[in-house]
Amino acid sequence: MIQLQSIAVTLGGNPILNELTWTVGDGKRIGLIGPNGAGKTTLLRVIGEKLTPDTGQVSRSGSVGYLSQDVQDLASGRSVIEEALTAFDSIESLQARETELTQALENPDTNHHKILSELELIHERLAIQGAHSAQARAESVLEGLGFATDDLNRPIETLSGGYRMRVALAQILLQKPDLLLLDEPTNHLDILSIDWLEKYLKSYSGTVILVSHDRYFLNRMIDTVAHLYQGRVTEYAGNYDFFLVEREKRRVLEQASYENQQREIQQAERFIARFRYKASKARQVQSRIKHLEKLERIPAPESPDAQIRIRFPAPPPSGRVVLSLGQFSKIYPSTDEPSVSVFDQAGPLEINRGQKIALIGKNGAGKSTLARILYGSESIQGDRKKGHNVNVRFFAQHQADELISTDTVLESLEREAIGREEVYLRTLLGAFLFTGDDVFKPVHVLSGGEKSRLALARTLVNPANFLILDEPTNHLDIQSIKVLIEALRQYAGTFVVVSHDRHFLDHVANVIWHVGDQKIRIYDGTYSEYRWALDHGSLRQVKQIQKTRHEPISKPRSGGPKTKEEKRREAEARNRAYREARINGRSSPDELTPHQLKWLCDEAESAIADAELRKREAEKTLADPATYADPVRSQEASAAYAEIERELNELYANWETLMEWELYT
Repeated sequence: MIQLQSIAVTLGGNPILNELTWTVGDGKRIGLIGPNGAGKTTLLRVIGEKLTPDTGQVSRSGSVGYLSQDVQDLASGRSVIEEALTAFDSIESLQARETELTQALENPDTNHHKILSELELIHERLAIQGAHSAQARAESVLEGLGFATDDLNRPIETLSGGYRMRVALAQILLQKPDLLLLDEPTNHLDILSIDWLEKYLKSYSGTVILVSHDRYFLNRMIDTVAHLYQGRVTEYAGNYDFFLVEREKRRVLEQASYENQQREIQQAERFIARFRYKASKARQVQSRIKHLEKLERIPAPESPDAQIRIRFPAPPPSGRVVLSLGQFSKIYPSTDEPSVSVFDQAGPLEINRGQKIALIGKNGAGKSTLARILYGSESIQGDRKKGHNVNVRFFAQHQADELISTDTVLESLEREAIGREEVYLRTLLGAFLFTGDDVFKPVHVLSGGEKSRLALARTLVNPANFLILDEPTNHLDIQSIKVLIEALRQYAGTFVVVSHDRHFLDHVANVIWHVGDQKIRIYDGTYSEYRWALDHGSLRQVKQIQKTRHEPISKPRSGGPKTKEEKRREAEARNRAYREARINGRSSPDELTPHQLKWLCDEAESAIADAELRKREAEKTLADPATYADPVRSQEASAAYAEIERELNELYANWETLMEWELYT
């Protein structure tokens, strides 16, 4: 249980928290949400006893584990496993006390009953904390967070900041505190490590309060949203998506109450001003004055999120094939240690115009290396060929270090956007959290996150027809990520993106490249479809089809009744499997068994029926006048209809060929 009563904190002369009161019950999973600068990190520090409030009281019961965004207190000279095992310092002290008491039992003059009682208590505590499995638990947690077995004995000082953060997180998880405070825990984790952390936290019995800009993570992990705004916390029972809907409902009601009260106040003030000096109205005037003095004023409600939209200028069209890589290898030679092989005879790969590709895989698998290979800044053993009229722009985290320190934010952007109007530039900067006078700040006073956001804005201000983006969502809040998603969805070119933000990937990518084991495996679909197929076994089936091209394909089975969503996803997976297995690479029906040919004909008809249904739904959308009230919606609806038409033409052509082959056999 945590109780905060009238908490106030002022930092640098700026009030951050003011008279904040909040009670947190046991066992909750709370997402602490709020705009940048609302005081989320400050509030976590107050709860975690890292910051003493100026006024107010904090009451808490049980132990607290706090993970900050900036890890500085890891000791040098220790290895990864040694640092993680410091989480069990209490076990060591208990074991030392156990030894002392055991030796004391040999003295006949001691109080044996008292010693045995204390020993029994120590043994109970050691059993609860799992003293005999400490080493194994530490190794399991570290490996779950992405450390290879060979990395466990590496010195802490040789690790990057991201991996030091993982060690700190491992320490806290191993301590099993009653309250976990996590400030952006997914920032330095890859997708596999985030999946592991989700599973770990779901079985965690204590209370969790976390701050995160990872919308997917929030939706899966929390049961309560604590919205911090203007110094007060408002709770919503549900995940982040529920919070968005419920907050808007409350905002509408609060706005109506606020406006009604403002009308009442204005009417009273007009009456007072008009009849203040009229004797016959004196009693009524005094009555209204007293009423206004006693009136509890309703604060102005939160304004709705700004609907910022960034429109990319249309890039010049490229050729159909944007980039191709033949079979290639990438090896980093070393004089002191064995050479490191990142890719071994990977590929061949081809990127076609209009593809939106997400690179996923665990940290160290080679995602950023592959991004640099695609860009052309990394040499390979193999062939790389850029397509006709392809213009590439590349964004990487280190580009923030290349900014000119004496430039202002606006001047830095102007260097990349010669000829652009200032209104457009300031709108773009506003989308990336540079508002008002922030655009006149010199680069050298910006934080690392601000420099990274500025570098991303510079990359996107004049987009080419092929973008390569390495972790573009780092340091962006949820609203800015939403703006970036909308910008990339309407972007007419081709892009490849590396990111661990699954919500972001799910909304921008239509092809998944999984990087691992020195290879690249390709999946045609969104991230959610990829995960669904992986969980249901369909992905293994598609991979086998791609590998053999001639083995019979089994229809997926599932037990029990299926939901509408499951049926839709199965239909999409079936259509993709059909497109993969159809007549690609075959010049005659002799290369198919009768069973295969019949199955392909059936699947072709099912795919056509499904596409026809989606076409009718798309036609209804286009016929609705409301569609054209929003230019973005109308553009997306037209593009969706055109894509279905193209798909239908392809499906009918292949179906006709299959029918001819069936007659032939």
